[in-house]
Amino acid sequence: MEQTKQNKMGTKPVLPLIFSMSVPAMLSMMVLALYNVVDSYFVAKISESALTSVSLVFPVQNLISATAVGTGVGLNSLISRKLGEKRHTEAGAIASHGFLLGVLSWAVTALVGLFCSRLFLSAFTANQKVVDMGTDYMSIICIFSFGMFLSVNAEKTLQATGDMIHPMFSQLIGAITNIILDPCFIFGLGPFPRLEVAGAAVATVLGQIFAMFYICTVLLTKKHAIDVKLSGFRPHGAVIKNIYSVGLPAIFMQSIGSVMTVGMNAILITFSETAVAFFGVYFKLQSFVFMPVFGLNQGLLPIIGYNYGARNRKRMMQAVRYGTCIAGCVMAAGMAVFCAFPNQLLGLFNASDEMLALGVPALRTVSLCFVPAAAGIVFSACFQALGHGFASLFISILRQLAVLLPVAFLLAQITKSVPAIWYAFPIAEVVSLAASVFIFLALYRSVISLLPEHTGE
Repeated sequence: MEQTKQNKMGTKPVLPLIFSMSVPAMLSMMVLALYNVVDSYFVAKISESALTSVSLVFPVQNLISATAVGTGVGLNSLISRKLGEKRHTEAGAIASHGFLLGVLSWAVTALVGLFCSRLFLSAFTANQKVVDMGTDYMSIICIFSFGMFLSVNAEKTLQATGDMIHPMFSQLIGAITNIILDPCFIFGLGPFPRLEVAGAAVATVLGQIFAMFYICTVLLTKKHAIDVKLSGFRPHGAVIKNIYSVGLPAIFMQSIGSVMTVGMNAILITFSETAVAFFGVYFKLQSFVFMPVFGLNQGLLPIIGYNYGARNRKRMMQAVRYGTCIAGCVMAAGMAVFCAFPNQLLGLFNASDEMLALGVPALRTVSLCFVPAAAGIVFSACFQALGHGFASLFISILRQLAVLLPVAFLLAQITKSVPAIWYAFPIAEVVSLAASVFIFLALYRSVISLLPEHTGE
Protein backbone atom coordinates (compact mmCIF):
# COMPACT_ATOMS: atom_id res chain seq x y z
CA MET A 1 0.00 0.00 0.00
CA GLU A 2 2.78 2.39 0.92
CA GLN A 3 4.63 1.66 -2.31
CA THR A 4 1.56 2.54 -4.35
CA LYS A 5 1.31 5.90 -2.63
CA GLN A 6 4.97 6.57 -3.28
CA ASN A 7 4.94 5.65 -6.96
CA LYS A 8 1.65 6.90 -8.37
CA MET A 9 3.16 10.33 -9.14
CA GLY A 10 5.68 8.59 -11.36
CA THR A 11 3.43 5.97 -12.97
CA LYS A 12 -0.22 7.06 -13.20
CA PRO A 13 -1.24 8.83 -16.47
CA VAL A 14 -0.60 12.54 -15.93
CA LEU A 15 -4.02 14.07 -16.62
CA PRO A 16 -5.97 11.66 -14.35
CA LEU A 17 -3.20 12.10 -11.78
CA ILE A 18 -3.59 15.89 -11.87
CA PHE A 19 -7.34 15.59 -11.35
CA SER A 20 -6.98 13.06 -8.53
CA MET A 21 -4.38 15.25 -6.83
CA SER A 22 -5.93 18.65 -7.55
CA VAL A 23 -9.72 18.26 -7.44
CA PRO A 24 -9.84 17.65 -3.65
CA ALA A 25 -7.58 20.66 -3.11
CA MET A 26 -9.58 22.78 -5.57
CA LEU A 27 -12.84 21.92 -3.79
CA SER A 28 -11.39 22.65 -0.38
CA MET A 29 -9.92 25.92 -1.64
CA MET A 30 -13.36 26.89 -2.96
CA VAL A 31 -14.71 26.33 0.53
CA LEU A 32 -11.82 28.40 1.89
CA ALA A 33 -12.84 31.15 -0.52
CA LEU A 34 -16.33 31.00 0.94
CA TYR A 35 -14.73 30.99 4.39
CA ASN A 36 -12.85 34.21 3.50
CA VAL A 37 -16.01 35.87 2.18
CA VAL A 38 -18.19 34.96 5.16
CA ASP A 39 -16.41 37.36 7.55
CA SER A 40 -16.95 40.30 5.21
CA TYR A 41 -20.48 39.21 4.34
CA PHE A 42 -21.66 39.27 7.96
CA VAL A 43 -19.47 42.22 9.02
CA ALA A 44 -20.97 44.29 6.19
CA LYS A 45 -24.34 43.90 7.91
CA ILE A 46 -22.99 45.83 10.90
CA SER A 47 -21.82 48.92 8.98
CA GLU A 48 -19.56 50.07 6.17
CA SER A 49 -17.07 51.22 8.85
CA ALA A 50 -16.94 47.64 10.15
CA LEU A 51 -16.28 46.40 6.62
CA THR A 52 -13.54 49.02 6.22
CA SER A 53 -11.85 47.88 9.44
CA VAL A 54 -11.74 44.27 8.26
CA SER A 55 -10.48 45.38 4.84
CA LEU A 56 -7.62 47.32 6.44
CA VAL A 57 -6.57 44.24 8.45
CA PHE A 58 -6.72 41.98 5.38
CA PRO A 59 -3.02 42.58 4.46
CA VAL A 60 -2.02 41.32 7.92
CA GLN A 61 -4.13 38.18 7.49
CA ASN A 62 -2.56 37.74 4.07
CA LEU A 63 0.91 38.06 5.61
CA ILE A 64 0.11 35.37 8.20
CA SER A 65 -1.21 33.10 5.46
CA ALA A 66 1.85 33.87 3.32
CA THR A 67 4.23 32.83 6.10
CA ALA A 68 2.30 29.63 6.77
CA VAL A 69 1.80 28.64 3.14
CA GLY A 70 5.32 29.67 2.10
CA THR A 71 6.89 27.48 4.78
CA GLY A 72 4.53 24.69 3.74
CA VAL A 73 5.56 25.08 0.10
CA GLY A 74 9.20 24.74 1.13
CA LEU A 75 8.37 21.55 3.04
CA ASN A 76 6.29 20.20 0.16
CA SER A 77 8.92 20.90 -2.49
CA LEU A 78 11.79 19.37 -0.52
CA ILE A 79 9.82 16.31 0.69
CA SER A 80 8.44 15.51 -2.79
CA ARG A 81 11.93 15.72 -4.32
CA LYS A 82 13.36 13.39 -1.65
CA LEU A 83 10.53 10.93 -2.29
CA GLY A 84 11.28 11.06 -6.02
CA GLU A 85 14.88 10.23 -5.18
CA LYS A 86 13.68 7.33 -2.91
CA ARG A 87 15.23 8.95 0.18
CA HIS A 88 12.31 8.28 2.53
CA THR A 89 14.13 8.62 5.85
CA GLU A 90 15.33 12.11 4.91
CA ALA A 91 11.81 13.03 3.84
CA GLY A 92 10.47 12.05 7.26
CA ALA A 93 13.14 14.09 9.04
CA ILE A 94 12.25 17.13 6.92
CA ALA A 95 8.57 16.76 7.80
CA SER A 96 9.38 16.77 11.53
CA HIS A 97 10.85 20.26 11.16
CA GLY A 98 7.42 21.56 10.12
CA PHE A 99 6.20 21.51 13.74
CA LEU A 100 9.16 23.52 15.02
CA LEU A 101 8.89 26.09 12.24
CA GLY A 102 5.14 26.44 12.83
CA VAL A 103 5.61 27.20 16.54
CA LEU A 104 8.36 29.75 15.86
CA SER A 105 6.26 31.52 13.22
CA TRP A 106 3.31 31.70 15.63
CA ALA A 107 5.43 33.19 18.45
CA VAL A 108 6.56 36.08 16.25
CA THR A 109 3.03 36.70 14.93
CA ALA A 110 1.53 36.71 18.44
CA LEU A 111 3.97 39.42 19.53
CA VAL A 112 2.96 41.54 16.54
CA GLY A 113 -0.70 41.14 17.45
CA LEU A 114 -0.09 42.11 21.08
CA PHE A 115 1.97 45.23 20.49
CA CYS A 116 1.39 46.52 16.95
CA SER A 117 -2.32 46.18 16.12
CA ARG A 118 -3.52 49.65 17.10
CA LEU A 119 -0.42 51.29 15.64
CA PHE A 120 -1.05 49.58 12.29
CA LEU A 121 -4.71 50.66 12.08
CA SER A 122 -3.97 54.21 13.18
CA ALA A 123 -1.54 54.62 10.29
CA PHE A 124 -4.43 54.47 7.80
CA THR A 125 -7.35 56.31 9.34
CA ALA A 126 -8.23 58.80 12.05
CA ASN A 127 -11.72 57.26 12.36
CA GLN A 128 -11.52 55.96 15.94
CA LYS A 129 -14.40 53.54 15.47
CA VAL A 130 -12.63 51.88 12.54
CA VAL A 131 -9.37 51.77 14.53
CA ASP A 132 -11.04 50.18 17.58
CA MET A 133 -12.86 47.50 15.59
CA GLY A 134 -9.80 46.74 13.46
CA THR A 135 -7.54 46.48 16.52
CA ASP A 136 -9.82 43.91 18.15
CA TYR A 137 -9.97 41.89 14.94
CA MET A 138 -6.22 41.97 14.23
CA SER A 139 -5.20 41.16 17.83
CA ILE A 140 -7.28 37.99 17.96
CA ILE A 141 -6.19 36.83 14.50
CA CYS A 142 -2.50 37.21 15.38
CA ILE A 143 -2.42 35.97 18.97
CA PHE A 144 -4.27 32.73 18.18
CA SER A 145 -2.61 32.05 14.81
CA PHE A 146 -0.90 28.83 15.95
CA GLY A 147 -3.76 26.84 14.43
CA MET A 148 -3.03 28.28 11.00
CA PHE A 149 0.74 27.66 11.10
CA LEU A 150 0.64 24.08 12.35
CA SER A 151 -2.28 22.94 10.20
CA VAL A 152 -0.80 24.31 6.96
CA ASN A 153 2.59 22.67 7.54
CA ALA A 154 0.92 19.31 8.25
CA GLU A 155 -1.33 19.65 5.17
CA LYS A 156 1.59 20.45 2.86
CA THR A 157 3.57 17.53 4.26
CA LEU A 158 0.76 15.09 3.49
CA GLN A 159 0.23 16.59 0.03
CA ALA A 160 3.88 15.90 -0.75
CA THR A 161 3.21 12.19 -0.23
CA GLY A 162 0.26 12.27 -2.64
CA ASP A 163 -2.41 12.38 0.08
CA MET A 164 -4.83 15.14 -0.93
CA ILE A 165 -7.90 13.80 0.89
CA HIS A 166 -6.93 14.40 4.52
CA PRO A 167 -5.71 17.97 3.79
CA MET A 168 -9.03 18.58 2.05
CA PHE A 169 -10.95 17.43 5.13
CA SER A 170 -8.74 19.60 7.33
CA GLN A 171 -9.49 22.69 5.27
CA LEU A 172 -13.19 21.83 5.18
CA ILE A 173 -13.27 21.47 8.97
CA GLY A 174 -11.72 24.90 9.41
CA ALA A 175 -13.94 26.57 6.83
CA ILE A 176 -17.22 25.01 7.93
CA THR A 177 -16.48 25.78 11.60
CA ASN A 178 -15.88 29.42 10.71
CA ILE A 179 -19.00 29.65 8.54
CA ILE A 180 -21.19 28.23 11.31
CA LEU A 181 -19.69 30.27 14.16
CA ASP A 182 -19.42 33.61 12.33
CA PRO A 183 -23.04 34.73 12.73
CA CYS A 184 -23.15 33.23 16.23
CA PHE A 185 -20.28 35.35 17.58
CA ILE A 186 -20.89 38.45 15.43
CA PHE A 187 -24.60 38.84 16.26
CA GLY A 188 -24.78 36.94 19.56
CA LEU A 189 -27.08 34.13 18.51
CA GLY A 190 -28.33 31.75 21.23
CA PRO A 191 -25.82 31.35 24.08
CA PHE A 192 -23.03 33.13 22.21
CA PRO A 193 -22.00 36.69 23.17
CA ARG A 194 -22.45 39.51 20.61
CA LEU A 195 -18.86 40.44 19.70
CA GLU A 196 -19.48 42.09 16.29
CA VAL A 197 -16.17 42.49 14.37
CA ALA A 198 -14.18 40.69 17.09
CA GLY A 199 -16.62 37.78 16.76
CA ALA A 200 -15.56 37.27 13.16
CA ALA A 201 -11.96 36.88 14.34
CA VAL A 202 -12.95 34.43 17.10
CA ALA A 203 -14.82 32.25 14.60
CA THR A 204 -11.83 32.30 12.23
CA VAL A 205 -9.22 31.20 14.78
CA LEU A 206 -11.48 28.51 16.22
CA GLY A 207 -11.85 27.04 12.74
CA GLN A 208 -8.06 27.04 12.33
CA ILE A 209 -7.54 25.35 15.71
CA PHE A 210 -10.07 22.58 14.99
CA ALA A 211 -8.38 21.96 11.62
CA MET A 212 -4.99 21.81 13.35
CA PHE A 213 -6.10 19.11 15.80
CA TYR A 214 -7.51 16.99 12.98
CA ILE A 215 -4.64 17.16 10.50
CA CYS A 216 -1.86 16.82 13.08
CA THR A 217 -3.56 13.73 14.50
CA VAL A 218 -3.73 12.23 11.00
CA LEU A 219 -0.08 13.04 10.26
CA LEU A 220 1.25 11.60 13.51
CA THR A 221 -0.96 8.51 13.91
CA LYS A 222 -1.76 7.18 10.43
CA LYS A 223 0.60 5.35 8.07
CA HIS A 224 2.05 7.39 5.20
CA ALA A 225 4.87 7.24 2.68
CA ILE A 226 7.02 9.00 5.29
CA ASP A 227 7.45 8.45 9.02
CA VAL A 228 7.13 11.64 11.10
CA LYS A 229 8.61 11.34 14.59
CA LEU A 230 8.68 14.09 17.23
CA SER A 231 10.31 12.03 20.00
CA GLY A 232 14.04 12.55 19.93
CA PHE A 233 13.67 15.22 17.27
CA ARG A 234 16.67 17.51 16.77
CA PRO A 235 16.56 20.45 14.38
CA HIS A 236 19.21 20.63 11.67
CA GLY A 237 20.29 23.95 10.20
CA ALA A 238 20.94 22.43 6.79
CA VAL A 239 17.37 21.08 6.57
CA ILE A 240 15.87 24.42 7.63
CA LYS A 241 18.06 26.19 5.08
CA ASN A 242 16.87 23.85 2.32
CA ILE A 243 13.21 24.28 3.34
CA TYR A 244 13.50 28.05 3.20
CA SER A 245 15.50 28.09 -0.03
CA VAL A 246 12.07 27.52 -1.60
CA GLY A 247 9.89 28.56 1.34
CA LEU A 248 11.37 32.01 1.92
CA PRO A 249 10.84 33.16 -1.67
CA ALA A 250 7.31 31.72 -1.45
CA ILE A 251 6.71 33.68 1.77
CA PHE A 252 8.03 36.87 0.22
CA MET A 253 6.07 36.14 -2.94
CA GLN A 254 2.78 35.94 -1.07
CA SER A 255 3.73 38.68 1.40
CA ILE A 256 4.18 41.01 -1.50
CA GLY A 257 0.42 40.79 -1.86
CA SER A 258 0.13 42.33 1.61
CA VAL A 259 2.51 45.13 0.69
CA MET A 260 0.56 45.71 -2.50
CA THR A 261 -2.75 45.81 -0.60
CA VAL A 262 -1.35 48.29 1.92
CA GLY A 263 -0.08 50.43 -0.95
CA MET A 264 -3.41 50.26 -2.80
CA ASN A 265 -5.29 51.12 0.40
CA ALA A 266 -3.04 54.16 0.85
CA ILE A 267 -3.81 55.27 -2.72
CA LEU A 268 -7.55 54.58 -2.50
CA ILE A 269 -8.20 56.13 0.90
CA THR A 270 -7.20 59.52 -0.52
CA PHE A 271 -10.42 59.25 -2.56
CA SER A 272 -12.80 57.65 -0.01
CA GLU A 273 -13.21 54.95 2.64
CA THR A 274 -15.76 53.37 0.29
CA ALA A 275 -12.97 52.74 -2.23
CA VAL A 276 -10.99 50.90 0.46
CA ALA A 277 -14.06 48.90 1.49
CA PHE A 278 -14.68 47.93 -2.15
CA PHE A 279 -11.07 46.84 -2.61
CA GLY A 280 -11.45 44.54 0.37
CA VAL A 281 -14.66 43.14 -1.13
CA TYR A 282 -12.92 42.61 -4.49
CA PHE A 283 -10.21 40.51 -2.88
CA LYS A 284 -12.79 38.33 -1.20
CA LEU A 285 -14.68 37.87 -4.48
CA GLN A 286 -11.62 37.17 -6.61
CA SER A 287 -10.64 34.41 -4.19
CA PHE A 288 -13.46 32.33 -5.71
CA VAL A 289 -11.54 32.49 -9.00
CA PHE A 290 -7.95 32.29 -7.78
CA MET A 291 -8.41 29.76 -4.96
CA PRO A 292 -9.30 26.85 -7.30
CA VAL A 293 -6.17 27.61 -9.34
CA PHE A 294 -4.10 27.66 -6.15
CA GLY A 295 -5.68 24.29 -5.34
CA LEU A 296 -4.63 23.08 -8.78
CA ASN A 297 -1.09 24.20 -7.92
CA GLN A 298 -1.19 22.14 -4.73
CA GLY A 299 -1.68 19.08 -6.91
CA LEU A 300 0.81 20.13 -9.56
CA LEU A 301 3.71 21.00 -7.25
CA PRO A 302 4.38 17.47 -5.89
CA ILE A 303 3.81 15.93 -9.36
CA ILE A 304 6.36 18.23 -10.97
CA GLY A 305 8.76 17.95 -8.03
CA TYR A 306 8.53 14.15 -7.88
CA ASN A 307 9.16 13.70 -11.59
CA TYR A 308 12.00 16.21 -11.50
CA GLY A 309 13.57 14.16 -8.70
CA ALA A 310 12.89 11.00 -10.76
CA ARG A 311 14.41 12.74 -13.85
CA ASN A 312 11.33 12.24 -16.03
CA ARG A 313 11.07 15.20 -18.40
CA LYS A 314 8.05 13.97 -20.32
CA ARG A 315 5.79 13.71 -17.28
CA MET A 316 7.03 17.03 -15.92
CA MET A 317 6.14 18.88 -19.11
CA GLN A 318 2.80 17.13 -19.43
CA ALA A 319 1.92 18.34 -15.95
CA VAL A 320 2.87 21.93 -16.84
CA ARG A 321 0.89 21.90 -20.11
CA TYR A 322 -2.24 20.31 -18.64
CA GLY A 323 -2.07 22.59 -15.60
CA THR A 324 -1.86 25.71 -17.76
CA CYS A 325 -4.91 24.67 -19.80
CA ILE A 326 -7.00 23.86 -16.72
CA ALA A 327 -6.02 27.10 -14.98
CA GLY A 328 -6.86 29.09 -18.13
CA CYS A 329 -10.35 27.59 -18.29
CA VAL A 330 -11.03 28.37 -14.62
CA MET A 331 -9.84 31.96 -15.00
CA ALA A 332 -11.83 32.53 -18.20
CA ALA A 333 -14.99 31.36 -16.44
CA GLY A 334 -14.26 33.72 -13.55
CA MET A 335 -13.77 36.67 -15.88
CA ALA A 336 -17.11 35.90 -17.56
CA VAL A 337 -18.93 35.90 -14.20
CA PHE A 338 -17.31 39.17 -13.07
CA CYS A 339 -18.23 40.86 -16.35
CA ALA A 340 -21.81 39.55 -16.45
CA PHE A 341 -22.91 39.84 -12.79
CA PRO A 342 -21.03 42.67 -11.01
CA ASN A 343 -24.19 44.12 -9.41
CA GLN A 344 -25.19 40.78 -7.95
CA LEU A 345 -21.69 40.10 -6.62
CA LEU A 346 -21.46 43.43 -4.83
CA GLY A 347 -25.02 43.04 -3.59
CA LEU A 348 -23.82 40.17 -1.40
CA PHE A 349 -22.08 42.78 0.76
CA ASN A 350 -24.97 45.25 1.14
CA ALA A 351 -23.15 47.59 -1.24
CA SER A 352 -24.23 51.22 -1.00
CA ASP A 353 -25.11 53.21 -4.12
CA GLU A 354 -21.67 54.80 -3.93
CA MET A 355 -19.95 51.40 -3.80
CA LEU A 356 -22.05 50.09 -6.71
CA ALA A 357 -21.20 53.11 -8.85
CA LEU A 358 -17.51 52.60 -8.11
CA GLY A 359 -17.41 48.81 -8.02
CA VAL A 360 -19.43 47.64 -11.02
CA PRO A 361 -17.04 49.01 -13.68
CA ALA A 362 -14.07 48.16 -11.45
CA LEU A 363 -14.91 44.44 -11.31
CA ARG A 364 -15.14 44.31 -15.10
CA THR A 365 -11.83 46.09 -15.55
CA VAL A 366 -9.85 44.09 -12.98
CA SER A 367 -11.17 40.76 -14.28
CA LEU A 368 -9.23 41.35 -17.50
CA CYS A 369 -6.15 40.21 -15.60
CA PHE A 370 -7.54 36.75 -14.78
CA VAL A 371 -6.62 34.85 -17.96
CA PRO A 372 -2.97 36.00 -18.20
CA ALA A 373 -2.67 35.29 -14.46
CA ALA A 374 -3.52 31.60 -15.06
CA ALA A 375 -0.30 30.74 -16.87
CA GLY A 376 1.77 32.85 -14.48
CA ILE A 377 0.44 30.93 -11.46
CA VAL A 378 1.28 27.55 -13.02
CA PHE A 379 4.77 28.74 -13.99
CA SER A 380 5.31 29.80 -10.36
CA ALA A 381 4.43 26.29 -9.19
CA CYS A 382 6.90 24.89 -11.71
CA PHE A 383 9.70 27.20 -10.51
CA GLN A 384 9.03 26.20 -6.88
CA ALA A 385 8.88 22.47 -7.67
CA LEU A 386 12.27 22.69 -9.40
CA GLY A 387 13.77 24.42 -6.37
CA HIS A 388 13.97 27.83 -8.08
CA GLY A 389 11.79 29.70 -5.61
CA PHE A 390 13.54 33.01 -6.24
CA ALA A 391 12.25 33.00 -9.83
CA SER A 392 8.69 33.00 -8.44
CA LEU A 393 9.68 35.74 -6.01
CA PHE A 394 11.06 37.89 -8.84
CA ILE A 395 7.83 37.54 -10.82
CA SER A 396 5.72 38.53 -7.82
CA ILE A 397 7.89 41.56 -7.11
CA LEU A 398 7.64 42.56 -10.76
CA ARG A 399 3.86 42.14 -10.86
CA GLN A 400 2.79 43.72 -7.58
CA LEU A 401 5.52 46.16 -6.63
CA ALA A 402 7.56 47.10 -9.70
CA VAL A 403 4.54 47.44 -12.04
CA LEU A 404 1.16 47.40 -10.29
CA LEU A 405 1.67 49.98 -7.53
CA PRO A 406 3.63 52.52 -9.61
CA VAL A 407 1.13 52.27 -12.48
CA ALA A 408 -1.82 52.60 -10.08
CA PHE A 409 -0.21 55.63 -8.44
CA LEU A 410 0.51 57.29 -11.78
CA LEU A 411 -3.02 56.66 -13.05
CA ALA A 412 -4.44 58.13 -9.84
CA GLN A 413 -2.26 61.21 -10.14
CA ILE A 414 -2.89 61.75 -13.84
CA THR A 415 -6.64 61.13 -13.92
CA LYS A 416 -7.54 62.20 -10.35
CA SER A 417 -10.21 59.47 -10.38
CA VAL A 418 -10.64 55.92 -9.08
CA PRO A 419 -11.84 54.10 -12.27
CA ALA A 420 -8.52 54.47 -14.12
CA ILE A 421 -6.61 52.89 -11.21
CA TRP A 422 -8.04 49.44 -11.90
CA TYR A 423 -6.32 49.21 -15.30
CA ALA A 424 -3.05 48.76 -13.41
CA PHE A 425 -4.06 45.14 -12.70
CA PRO A 426 -4.26 43.81 -16.30
CA ILE A 427 -1.19 45.86 -17.26
CA ALA A 428 0.86 44.30 -14.43
CA GLU A 429 -0.36 40.79 -15.25
CA VAL A 430 0.61 40.98 -18.93
CA VAL A 431 4.11 42.25 -18.06
CA SER A 432 4.66 39.52 -15.45
CA LEU A 433 3.41 36.80 -17.80
CA ALA A 434 5.95 37.83 -20.42
CA ALA A 435 8.71 37.65 -17.79
CA SER A 436 7.46 34.22 -16.59
CA VAL A 437 7.62 32.82 -20.11
CA PHE A 438 11.15 34.17 -20.54
CA ILE A 439 12.37 32.60 -17.26
CA PHE A 440 10.65 29.29 -17.98
CA LEU A 441 12.30 29.04 -21.41
CA ALA A 442 15.68 29.78 -19.84
CA LEU A 443 15.13 27.05 -17.22
CA TYR A 444 13.99 24.64 -19.91
CA ARG A 445 17.19 25.14 -21.89
CA SER A 446 19.52 24.99 -18.89
CA VAL A 447 17.82 22.38 -16.65
CA ILE A 448 14.71 20.62 -17.96
CA SER A 449 16.00 19.76 -21.46
CA LEU A 450 18.94 17.91 -19.87
CA LEU A 451 16.61 15.38 -18.21
CA PRO A 452 15.90 12.04 -19.93
CA GLU A 453 12.69 11.90 -21.99
CA HIS A 454 11.38 8.72 -20.27
CA THR A 455 8.81 8.01 -22.94
CA GLY A 456 7.56 4.88 -21.18
CA GLU A 457 5.01 5.16 -18.40
